[in-house]
Amino acid sequence: MTRFAFAFAPAYRRLARGFLVTPDTAWVEVGDEAFEAHFGPWRVRTPLTNIADASITGPYALWKTAGPARLAITDRGLTFATNGDRGTLILFETPVRGLDPLGIVRHPELTVTVADVDGLADLLRARLTSRKQPSR
Repeated sequence: MTRFAFAFAPAYRRLARGFLVTPDTAWVEVGDEAFEAHFGPWRVRTPLTNIADASITGPYALWKTAGPARLAITDRGLTFATNGDRGTLILFETPVRGLDPLGIVRHPELTVTVADVDGLADLLRARLTSRKQPSR
């Protein structure tokens, strides 16, 4: 299991604290079978086989991303942001639960601002590539 910590910028840290998002409650884990992201009280968990792609995005506007988990009204994408610099955008084959506890709103993508955005994207893409390799 590989864990990625979020990179907290000072302004984001102050705004996130009110929503119980701290370095102790925010992380991403990639295991052999599953992907899991925690952001204070919000969670996304899905099998690795549900991940379609990963890429690097950013920068982001503070007023659009700081504080709690954010829902993009246009595409239902979910953002767990702790800085405005860069993030890893994860696309899902089947939309996932994350923002609401009943799972009524499903998210086709998740952006996370972990400290090692390149490492997370590379690991997820490597898992995709190994899945697509023909068996011998």
